[in-house]
Amino acid sequence: MDNLKRASRIAIVGVGQVGAAAAYALVLGSIADELLLVDTRAAWRDGQVRDLSDAAYASRSKTRVYSATYREASQCDIVVITAGSKYLYGQTSMDYLYRNTSIVRSIINEMKPFRSDTVLLIVANPVDLMTSLAKELSNLPSAQVLGSGTFLDSIRLRGLLADETGLAPNSLDLYVLGTHGDSAVAAWSCAAVGGVPLKDALGLEKRVEESLVEECKHRSQSIVRAKGATTFGIGSIVCSICASVLLDRHNVRPVSHYQPQHGCCFSLPAVLGRKGIVQTFPVPLSAAEQEGIAQSVGALKSTLNRVLEEEKGNRSTV
Repeated sequence: MDNLKRASRIAIVGVGQVGAAAAYALVLGSIADELLLVDTRAAWRDGQVRDLSDAAYASRSKTRVYSATYREASQCDIVVITAGSKYLYGQTSMDYLYRNTSIVRSIINEMKPFRSDTVLLIVANPVDLMTSLAKELSNLPSAQVLGSGTFLDSIRLRGLLADETGLAPNSLDLYVLGTHGDSAVAAWSCAAVGGVPLKDALGLEKRVEESLVEECKHRSQSIVRAKGATTFGIGSIVCSICASVLLDRHNVRPVSHYQPQHGCCFSLPAVLGRKGIVQTFPVPLSAAEQEGIAQSVGALKSTLNRVLEEEKGNRSTV
């Protein structure tokens, strides 16, 4: 019976810098049996396949890498969408938003119908808006559509706090929540170390917390200015999320997922498994933290409504 088991497959749509970094992490992690790459640039895609295949052979990974079409990718266990336009300095945020909205809409429409148990992972920015849009367009259950969200922000803040205190990052229980970007909220009120509330264990001054949050928020900008894009960090995060889903690990991760009471997707801790979002639970945030998340979600919801209205208008003219 084991020989008849279906091969596990992950597809990455868009294999530029971010997609390639995610693919490389997945190959080294030997997460899936097959990794399918999709890109509108066929020669580029095929070159990435050959290069990553070399990495698989060198690392003795079980993963085999193939070029694929949208239809082939849509039948995988997990589909990762990293495709999107780069933010250009001087470009308005709305221009950037609508370019990426158009790209993600086109990709999802090309891929439908998805396999019924496919989990869709959105990495393209602005990630909460794109995840919310993907949830509306894909016809997949909301639990099977998620975004990378504030997972990398949370890892980054834990790392900065670890450097500040001399503790190991994996000993720190600290999340960045809400919408990804400058309006994300660090949940200091429920942070802990070794099961002890952080405020009791370390007694950090408020100014230190604020300084760490500012460094966390500006880290991505400094990386983009220096090298054009953040790649290795987000690639590692994609690999971690895919492993949690494909291997049904039930890890708790701060990923963007659908919040019914708000009608959009943003990051709160969730249990990840083979069906996507397996379980959620309330987070005991302070009043100020709740207000910060509510404000950022309000802005997200307003933008999403505008995008969905335009989507409805586009369908009515077809």
